[in-house]
Amino acid sequence: MKELLTPKLLAILFFTSNILFGQDVIQSIETRYNNPKRYVIQELTVSGLQFLDPNQILSVSGFAVGDTITVPSEDLSLLVKKLWLNRYFSKVELRYSKIENDKIWLDINLQENPRLAKWEFTGSSGTKISKSNKTDLTEKLKLRRGSEVSEFMLENSKRLIKMYFAEKGFLNVEVSTIQSADTALKNAATITFVINKNPKVKIKNLNFNGNSNISDRKLRKSMKKTKRKSLFRSGKYIQEKYDEDLDNIITYYNKKGYRDAKIVSDTIYALDNKFINVDINIEEGKQYFIRNITWIGNSVLPEEHLNATLGLKKGDVYDKSTLNKMLFEDDLSVSTQYNDMGYMFFYLDPVEINIEGDSIDLEMRMIEYDQARFNRITINGNNKTDEDVVRRELYTKPGELFSKTAIVESIRRLGTSGYFNPEAFNKPEGISVIPDRANSTVDLAYNLEEVSNDQLELSGGWGSGMFVGSVGVTFNNFAMSRLFKKGAWRPVPSGEGQTLSLRGQSNGSYYNTFSLSFMDPWFGKKKPNTFTFSAYFAHESNASYWLGDADQWMSVLGISVGLGKRLKWPDNNFMLRGDLSYQRYTLHDWSSYFTFSNGSSNNLSFGLTLSRVSIDQQFYPRQGSEFSIGVQLTPPYSLLGSDKDYTAISDAERYKWIEYHKWTFRFATYTSLSSSKKLVLHTKTKFGVLGYYNKEWGYSPFEGYILGGDGMSGYTRYGQEVVGLRGYENNSLSPYKNGVNTANIYSKFTVELRYPIILEPSSSIYVLAFFEAGNSWYEIRDFNPFSLKRSVGAGLRLYLPIVGILGIDWGYGLDKVKGYDGAGGGKFHFSIGTIID
Repeated sequence: MKELLTPKLLAILFFTSNILFGQDVIQSIETRYNNPKRYVIQELTVSGLQFLDPNQILSVSGFAVGDTITVPSEDLSLLVKKLWLNRYFSKVELRYSKIENDKIWLDINLQENPRLAKWEFTGSSGTKISKSNKTDLTEKLKLRRGSEVSEFMLENSKRLIKMYFAEKGFLNVEVSTIQSADTALKNAATITFVINKNPKVKIKNLNFNGNSNISDRKLRKSMKKTKRKSLFRSGKYIQEKYDEDLDNIITYYNKKGYRDAKIVSDTIYALDNKFINVDINIEEGKQYFIRNITWIGNSVLPEEHLNATLGLKKGDVYDKSTLNKMLFEDDLSVSTQYNDMGYMFFYLDPVEINIEGDSIDLEMRMIEYDQARFNRITINGNNKTDEDVVRRELYTKPGELFSKTAIVESIRRLGTSGYFNPEAFNKPEGISVIPDRANSTVDLAYNLEEVSNDQLELSGGWGSGMFVGSVGVTFNNFAMSRLFKKGAWRPVPSGEGQTLSLRGQSNGSYYNTFSLSFMDPWFGKKKPNTFTFSAYFAHESNASYWLGDADQWMSVLGISVGLGKRLKWPDNNFMLRGDLSYQRYTLHDWSSYFTFSNGSSNNLSFGLTLSRVSIDQQFYPRQGSEFSIGVQLTPPYSLLGSDKDYTAISDAERYKWIEYHKWTFRFATYTSLSSSKKLVLHTKTKFGVLGYYNKEWGYSPFEGYILGGDGMSGYTRYGQEVVGLRGYENNSLSPYKNGVNTANIYSKFTVELRYPIILEPSSSIYVLAFFEAGNSWYEIRDFNPFSLKRSVGAGLRLYLPIVGILGIDWGYGLDKVKGYDGAGGGKFHFSIGTIID
């Protein structure tokens, strides 16, 4: 192309064209090549364009009508070169239509590069390009219909395709292009990218040289994403991850005190078309230890306290990562402690002031500055939720001293409220911190992303030999005070953070139940005191499943009222709640199904629960814990009356007023196992025991436990608590007594590994693998914490705002159940509207 731009070739190119030129003129120009002639431009035009503006080309040319030019000349060569370098054209010609004496009529004839009509990705040599690959490549290449097809675009696209597959372990990808004219559009092209991925390249060996103090095994372990090919490792090589792992090697050395460690060189070479070796040459340097630590500029916290926080002393290995963690990153770091006392503008710089042999002296240079206070606290994005509902959860108040912990706790409270997308707080725009050093103030803006959290429940469960379907609706941001306010029903009054739930269960005429519950987390709107109310009615008969009259039936009416108070000690995550409950069982000729056939039983109980919740969100917690211990008890009626012969009284009299005391314990933890905080370890322990006051009276048939299966409530005759244990049939792990499965004591342990697929307001999905163990017993004296039924399996959870949580698990029960063949083994469990717990 450069040769084309020489003056002689310009003369030949411009004036030997088959278009418009006569041979006599060409010859006259060529014969005067060594004697150039000057012309005055009489007309300057641009031809051949379809998309670009001719005036733009004329302005770029630098020539205008009336200019004098020399033909041929270097100026004309530069014009052609300039147009070529724009990369918009596949052909550039300078032509003239007429020459008269010293006048010339010039035309710049251009052929634009074709426009992209469509593109395709196809494989060659057995390569398959999946639909997801095509979608990803289209997004990565950023191809658009109507864009220019240039050599640069094609080469860049091939480069990006190779990079895409290199990230998946295909390092020897070959990409070619086929360009064909589009039949529907003029000067348009279809581009087909032909891709041959070739076999994946795996890492055969990771070799280290120069590491005399740290073993190869430890260095390989420090490389988080780059591993050798093995039975359990893919050995995939990804350049970006490899570069990160080179940094991880140095970080590991720094943690061991080798502050001068560096990677001198690294070499990657192919063994064949499937395997590569990686050689890494390291210069370890000297291992250093801490000698003296001094603090300068600290007046608020004494040196003894700062040293205790730092946790490093004379003789310790000089570990930069631990030093930075305890100075700046940890929840109890020096920086956090100062921030929580209002010193937002606090400055700290650890300086190595002396290095002698293998010893380092550190000087912590501090400037405390003045304390800062919160100024403006702005709430954005709460279109549905009242602002006071948001503000009541905030620990950042205008005028109070700045506190980093207060901000973190405020975000956690908002994330667990259920009204806002907790993932939005992980984005940079989730919260805005605007400091004003001149006035020692800080403005905050909470930028909320509201979610729809009202739910429609559709669920089903199997209990007592029948299928029970459920339907319900829950309004999680209800506003009771606007119940009669005009215009508030859109579709229901909302914004005050209350919960209203309506639910029904049915098996046709045979079994029906209806329930209503209401919860206000800030009863009275001044303090975080919780008020709850619930009522339900259930009716069971001997009618046919869907139609028919009943001459035998049982009904249950229940009502419960509760009050809870958020505590300030030991910390503000604790809550104490009390509940008063009453249930009445009424029976008519129900002898075939109950412990007595006619009459009524009354269950009046008081419950007290101490709980602590510190999780960061509801559906997919990454950190924190949940703890609760509670007792539910009735009056000891059998101890209050006169002496009776308990063996002589009927069950109808015995259970006219039900008595028991029931104790429950639950503890769950959530721990992130990766730096991305995606992989989460969830552990859980549950324990429950139902006791009696009077040995002669014995255990109550009411309020026991049913263990095994999916844990969905389904149907229970005596109001037992249903506890799931995957891998076993429903109810199969509870003793069979008095015609029903029931237990008076149980224990259960769960370990889950969770990983999210998607976490968005519209839908959230995570997968899990689990190990569970548990058992139940009728007699407390038979309790054996080591006699457990175990299971393993995997599952998936899907959260849809309008439906709630949908779950599917496959569990395999590892142990046999006495008297219940087939209770264990492989089992699928489905749940709708709940989590298998």
